[in-house]
Amino acid sequence: MLSAGRRVFSALARPTLRDATRLRPFARSPAALRRLLSALAVLEQRNGELNMGSLSAVSAAQQLGGSVHGFVAGGNISGVASEAAKIEGVDKIIAVDNSAYDKGLPENYAPLLVENIKRGGYTHVVAGNTAFGKNVMPRVAALLDVQQVSDITAIGDDKTFVRPIYAGNAIATVESSDPIKVITVRGTAFPAAAVGSGAAAVEEGVDPKAESPAEWMSEDLAKSDRPDLATAGRVVSGGRGLKSKEEFDRVMLPLADALGAAVGASRAAVDSGYADNSLQVGQTGKVVAPQLYMAVGISGAIQHLAGMKDSKVIAAINKDAEAPIFQVADVGLVGDLFDKVPELSEKLKKT
Repeated sequence: MLSAGRRVFSALARPTLRDATRLRPFARSPAALRRLLSALAVLEQRNGELNMGSLSAVSAAQQLGGSVHGFVAGGNISGVASEAAKIEGVDKIIAVDNSAYDKGLPENYAPLLVENIKRGGYTHVVAGNTAFGKNVMPRVAALLDVQQVSDITAIGDDKTFVRPIYAGNAIATVESSDPIKVITVRGTAFPAAAVGSGAAAVEEGVDPKAESPAEWMSEDLAKSDRPDLATAGRVVSGGRGLKSKEEFDRVMLPLADALGAAVGASRAAVDSGYADNSLQVGQTGKVVAPQLYMAVGISGAIQHLAGMKDSKVIAAINKDAEAPIFQVADVGLVGDLFDKVPELSEKLKKT
């Protein structure tokens, strides 16, 4: 799909987020223009708790240079709104207290968001490129008759954005001429905004009470005491080489516990039933950039690399010395994972 403006493509052998820093910061734009800008950062909440993963949307909105407001909706959210008001750099929190929006169903959440966007006259609407953002924001863009700019990793100015394409093998600079820019941001590219010293005002938003043709029935969430995969500083991921769910659990879980790491998996492992789909890392799963990413029994398909190649240190264990994963790994170990990983886990426990 073509953008409302122009695209400039730059092919890179191994693109990183550092390439985006070549753009000139928007701070050099005229101050008068920046005062006309206003951004609405969409904040996620679940069960009365603010989702810290959505705070990257606030950081991105702040880089635009204008005023930044936050938006949150759900039932009994006074506590969430009060916590959101403490986010540094946010001038106002727009809150809508209605349990109909608890689950973020796009059929009624999108009309709600559009009404508040129009009321506030915002020039930019920013959300995280999460499951929630991917579900709601395209509908918001359609209702506003604008084109969404998805999964950005850097901001050039108020209408120029950088995003990876072709599974991260090329970087596109996208210029949008739409009057309202609807944007989702890659969480690993923007640091989460700090919560603590802010003092934003909380204002009641407009609630159109749009009827939803969809009804929330139930959910089955994988629960774990380990760190959250999307924000963990250490991640260990298993692939098809683990051969079964039993072996995946036997080999990977002790390693994760020894490192204090989150557990991830390749799509091949998820499709084979070795791990829950909430643990999938890659182009069609979660994008992570931890301090340490350990790939076990993962060949290194391009779709998987798109979700983890920006990790600070990549370690790989695979019996195939020619596996593509070794081309991006900082540290590699060629050997049988069923021998090497348990041995590594035991040594880590003793240190």
